[in-house]
Amino acid sequence: MHRGPLRTGEWVRLVDGKGRRHNFCLEPGKRFFSNKGHLEHDELIGREEGFTVTSSGGGQYLVFRPLLSEFVISMPRGAAVIYPKDSAQIVAMADIFPGAHVVEAGVGSGALTCSLLRAVGPGGRVTSYERREEFAEVARRNVGQFFGLDEHGQGHPAWTLRLGDLADELPASGERADRVILDMLAPWECLEATAAALRPGGIVCAYVATTTQLSRFVETVRVHGGFTEPTAWESLVRDWHVEGLAVRPGHSMIGHTAFLVTARRMAPGERAPLKKRRPAPGAYGPDYLGPRPPEAATEPLED
Repeated sequence: MHRGPLRTGEWVRLVDGKGRRHNFCLEPGKRFFSNKGHLEHDELIGREEGFTVTSSGGGQYLVFRPLLSEFVISMPRGAAVIYPKDSAQIVAMADIFPGAHVVEAGVGSGALTCSLLRAVGPGGRVTSYERREEFAEVARRNVGQFFGLDEHGQGHPAWTLRLGDLADELPASGERADRVILDMLAPWECLEATAAALRPGGIVCAYVATTTQLSRFVETVRVHGGFTEPTAWESLVRDWHVEGLAVRPGHSMIGHTAFLVTARRMAPGERAPLKKRRPAPGAYGPDYLGPRPPEAATEPLED
């Protein structure tokens, strides 16, 4: 898939001269309509992507298969999608490799799921847990739309979607995982189940939107003791306008979407060395009500 002549049942992406985008599924005998007239689907089927077509009203359109990053932005949504910039960071920094077994919770609209399935390849597995049935159904349709369904109407063979709470369902399954990705409001509630399922050296990666979530998850990982010191970061993407000597930052950018946190699982019974660096003054003072690592002072530290 995703190469060769355009086929019936594939999705294509049309872009006009103003950058407006249209995605639709190719079906024999159907028409695409816009304010510039119509196009026959049959005119597109069988051609190699990367061509220009003219509609009945004189509008010109570039025709390509949608990239995963383009599909994610325009896909139908149940929950908010994980943006391509964050999906790329997760795949790279959580070291998602071909053949890996990745556990994901929750599935949202299936955006990250598509990236994970691409990364694990035909020899890997992705198991997704989702509490809400309506979100699971949206994700099932989106993943099926992007990868296509087989002759039996089934989706990607490496993907298993389960309804339920990872904190309960993962321990009951007895599954072992190489990577666990947590995209939920309270990922710290799933840390015990994650620790039990992760193989030594495996990675947990949390995707959280707020600083309070970030703090709670990081401190919970520290208190647990079975992981390395967590690493937290965010990514910002700024486009650039390049036209002759007019080279400047673009007027729009993708700013904060979420924070990412990763930590590696220690072997059973092993603990990572304690941090040598002293906490900032007041970091764990009387106003701090979250989890408190054992090495943290109970009173604010003085300079």
